[in-house]
Amino acid sequence: MEGIEISVTNVGTRRDIALFRVKGYIDTQTCTEMLGRITSVLQQGTFHLIVDMGQVHYVSSAGWGVFVGEIKGIRENGGDLKIVEMTPEVYDVFEMLEFNRILEYYDSLEEAIDDFDLSIGLDLTKSVAQAYTPADLSTGEVAVLDAPKSATARMRDVDGGRAKSRTTFTKPKIDERLLPLNEKIKAVILEDPTQGLNK
Repeated sequence: MEGIEISVTNVGTRRDIALFRVKGYIDTQTCTEMLGRITSVLQQGTFHLIVDMGQVHYVSSAGWGVFVGEIKGIRENGGDLKIVEMTPEVYDVFEMLEFNRILEYYDSLEEAIDDFDLSIGLDLTKSVAQAYTPADLSTGEVAVLDAPKSATARMRDVDGGRAKSRTTFTKPKIDERLLPLNEKIKAVILEDPTQGLNK
């Protein structure tokens, strides 16, 4: 078996989401490297994680254990771990083991990023340039000018830390006419999943 290659980059409107692009296999020999990379990101204070598994050909039970074992701590810190673009073989095992009840899966990276951005109260219908400007072009960091926050989605400081409540979040109401096309399509499908192109 070949090993594993993992690259980590920051994505999202505020570059506060860690994207893990994984290539190879996640098994008993490589899962420690995956766990080490996740732990390193969590220690830096990033709790929004996306794992791109489009080039992962096999995940053992030890590999799934890395994700499931970390999810509780991530969610207690107001974050989440989302998996995107699994190969059909990996997805079949994911679903068979019912990890879809624990971990969120998205067909595309854009969907997962949008969900994180919505969860912090960003209005995806407005131009990003209106809400954010680059603070330091050399590092690519972004400075927040006027990010919208709802009372339920906002993280309040508690003794210098973050409030650890995941159950109080509600997504902000957004005028569906202003949504991007892929979001409009999702809304139509959610409204009536049995509706097809020929109806």
